[in-house]
Amino acid sequence: MPGRTPDGDALTDLVLPAFELNGEFLAAAAMITAPHDLTPAQWQVLGATLDEARPVAEIARRIGLGLTRQSVQRVANDIVRLGWAEWLDNPHHLRAKLLSPTATGRAAVAAMAVEQHAWADHVGAAIGTADLEALRQMIARVVAASRDYRSAASRASLPT
Repeated sequence: MPGRTPDGDALTDLVLPAFELNGEFLAAAAMITAPHDLTPAQWQVLGATLDEARPVAEIARRIGLGLTRQSVQRVANDIVRLGWAEWLDNPHHLRAKLLSPTATGRAAVAAMAVEQHAWADHVGAAIGTADLEALRQMIARVVAASRDYRSAASRASLPT
């Protein structure tokens, strides 16, 4: 089996710390949401609708993280059942209802803001704005390069 290039080794060495960072973000989200009887997934889906009502497929794309439309649908159904969101008619699509937060859902997100701000301020101060911005830009480049590769590989495997 051929070895990786030094660039490939460097990227591979980034994978486990990236998973660890994701795990840490999820643990922090669980700490923030638990006192409010929300899960991190419910917070994400609810948060994706704060500025405007959205269909589930758009929420799934917006959240990213590899969540399927079906996973987002299950979470959306849960938050509607719990009274944090409601389904609205979609004037652009008869079957794809729009998910919109209720006053209770908005209040839950607002209540978590104090804890989320305290966490973000603490972690942000420990790292610094300049380093965090540089990291954000680098992550965006890694994501774009990976998507480019997957897109090219997908096109290459399609029959012509």
